[in-house]
Amino acid sequence: MNPVALITGASRGIGRGIALELAQLGYDLVVNYARDTAAAGQTAKDCAAAGRKGANIRAEVCQADISVSADRKRLVDFAEATFGRIDLLVNNAGVAPTTRADLLDASEESFDRLININVKGPYFLTQLVAQWMIRGVKNGSDTALTTTSVHRPKIVTISSVSAYTASVNRGEYCVAKAALSMLTPLYATRLAGHGINVYEIRPGIIATDMTGPVKEKYDRLIADGLTPIQRWGTPEDVAKAVGAIALDLLPFSTGEVINVDGGFHLRRL
Repeated sequence: MNPVALITGASRGIGRGIALELAQLGYDLVVNYARDTAAAGQTAKDCAAAGRKGANIRAEVCQADISVSADRKRLVDFAEATFGRIDLLVNNAGVAPTTRADLLDASEESFDRLININVKGPYFLTQLVAQWMIRGVKNGSDTALTTTSVHRPKIVTISSVSAYTASVNRGEYCVAKAALSMLTPLYATRLAGHGINVYEIRPGIIATDMTGPVKEKYDRLIADGLTPIQRWGTPEDVAKAVGAIALDLLPFSTGEVINVDGGFHLRRL
């Protein structure tokens, strides 16, 4: 039986990269998306094709807005009805401000939108999935979650270097990512006794649709030495970190922050 991963925001960008990596590692997938049905369907199709030879990968699509309580429940119910298990939850879905506004001009509506999607959504989705994981561990049945190898339950949240880096033209994004970073130590502490490890992956400047509008700015900054590794990150870079966790290569670690940022977090003189 293949392990199963639920990835939010998996239709494009980092989420799509993670889905493809996990398919190659032999995971069945729930490909969640909010709006772009065609892109989600293409991701699922590509994942099925990319699956490890002989693994017979299934990638099923489920539309759900994680900021909405009913949608979160429907997403988890879909995973249960489709696969009967979730071995790995990847909280990836997130949005940037529609308009980059100065801190003194930014709207309350934009703040609420980012908090609801980037913080409230993964916080309560993790709660739902963790409850299910705990029940599965206690049941220990063949159709529930197991606690061996890659089937040991794990939770990964994709955050951002914006959790600790001030950008005054998108303050609501920074606040949301800072709040999101607290999700990992909270759930890591609460779930360790159940054998469920929890991790945060903190990407830096990653080439996605979200960063496309500021490409020239970051091209210059990277060339001027913003990061010790002088290149853009890719969704594949982030996906490889998720892959290491998915393979259970960090069994004695929980609550860890894994930086995938080209060394941006280093303090240098």
